[in-house]
Amino acid sequence: MQAANRVALNTGILYGKMMITVFISLYSTRLILAALGADDYGIFNVIGGAISMLTFFNSAMTSATQRFMSYAQGEGDEDKQRSIFNVSVVLHIIIGFLIVIILEIAGKILFNGVLNIDSARMDVAKLIYQFLIVSTFVNVITVPYNAVVNAHENMLFVAILGIIESLSKLGIAFYVTYADNDKLASYGFLMASLAIFLLLITRVYCHRKYSEVSIKIRKYYNKSLFKEMTSFAGWSFLNSATSLVTMQGMSIALNSFFGTIANAAQGIANQISGQLMAFSTTMLKALNPALVKSEGSKNRKQMINITMTGSKFSFILLSFFAVPFLLETPYILEVWLKDVPEWAIIFCRLELIRNLILQLIVVVQTGIGAEGRIKNFSIVRSISYVLPLPLAILFFSLGFSPPTMYILWIACWSVGGVFIVLFYAKRNFGLSIRDYNKQVVLPSGYLFVITSALGALPLFFMESGFLRLMLVLVLSSSAFLFSLWFISLNSIEKDLIKSIIRKISDKYFKKLKLSQIKS
Repeated sequence: MQAANRVALNTGILYGKMMITVFISLYSTRLILAALGADDYGIFNVIGGAISMLTFFNSAMTSATQRFMSYAQGEGDEDKQRSIFNVSVVLHIIIGFLIVIILEIAGKILFNGVLNIDSARMDVAKLIYQFLIVSTFVNVITVPYNAVVNAHENMLFVAILGIIESLSKLGIAFYVTYADNDKLASYGFLMASLAIFLLLITRVYCHRKYSEVSIKIRKYYNKSLFKEMTSFAGWSFLNSATSLVTMQGMSIALNSFFGTIANAAQGIANQISGQLMAFSTTMLKALNPALVKSEGSKNRKQMINITMTGSKFSFILLSFFAVPFLLETPYILEVWLKDVPEWAIIFCRLELIRNLILQLIVVVQTGIGAEGRIKNFSIVRSISYVLPLPLAILFFSLGFSPPTMYILWIACWSVGGVFIVLFYAKRNFGLSIRDYNKQVVLPSGYLFVITSALGALPLFFMESGFLRLMLVLVLSSSAFLFSLWFISLNSIEKDLIKSIIRKISDKYFKKLKLSQIKS
């Protein structure tokens, strides 16, 4: 129960941060799209778009280091934590330089006829690519520090840093809007500078706050630990690299066959999906350290329980925001953006469906990583990650439309991923597929169907507009809350929620009573 309360507290802190950052991020995107225009925004998405996806790439790399940090904390071994940090610093500096070399070589190929970019904008596109390389290297060497913060479950610092990042991006958006020089070049330079600024803040904080953050390579370097972490990080990197290559490859394929306007639509879909998914990924950021610590302390039963509960709540949280958006995508995009790029509506809907399915297994993947044996899983999963790319190129060459890309993603990444992840979870740490279906899939499925069905009713008898959107929100929210309490939650989860509400209310009334006494 103590672990559950800690997760709930950290989740609450991160949600408080999100209430501030989500609207700032959406408004910043609107400003940037208006300032750059669809063509330049599309160029940034295909060349510098990996900057936004570096969050995903960085998270994948952080999880490998965080796994060892959290596991060592579960064991209660502080010297091992110092060794893990120092080995991680060495490992990520090596990885950073390797990635820089690979990206520089790839750049020679991409700008030699692969990318479909207007010749007048080719020079600035190459400049944006160099900014991307700088951001990539900075994000990689930040990983050990992010891992320490997450392993300590210090979500207050994560929240403050996230707010600083969002406000900085808003400032960049305002600057680019009114800048007289090349707006695209300015945007790329400032985004790269922001990555360096955030690294400096995180580094200074960690060195002052945590005793294990002490760079003494000779003293704490451990050769066997280096091999173990390199092996784990290598297999984790295989997953993140193949998925990143596919995502960037899809952007390039989309650009080659359909031009930068299609990339602008994809950029909008990524922004929407990222903001809506933030509510579920926020919970996972608070949940994952507790899961790995449970495995480190040899409490397998608690680890499996966290995996089950996390999987269900990850899907449920995204569903709450995704259902009304799926129903009212055209109107929401029309209000949010001045000009909605072609394909943006269908891209947004398919991207959300893809991520909804992935939410059912994302915590289970963390469980597989916590157990430690990931080699075979990573090989099979990486095949499912890379498969959509050659298939998309084949279908595009045969004349299929851009949404085909997302359908392939859903089939290979999401649906195929469910079968792969559950197979290895059962084999590696004994997850019961029957219990998983009973506790996760069925409650989540019932909630989604009921929420969607009731929320969709206004679409049959009202014209698109603000009033219909409000009615959809009211009906879908009501159906969601009803389904959540009476169908999706079990008795233990209900008791936990009641306990949290009781504690919050007790603190509130205690403060109120004290203020009345003083007055």
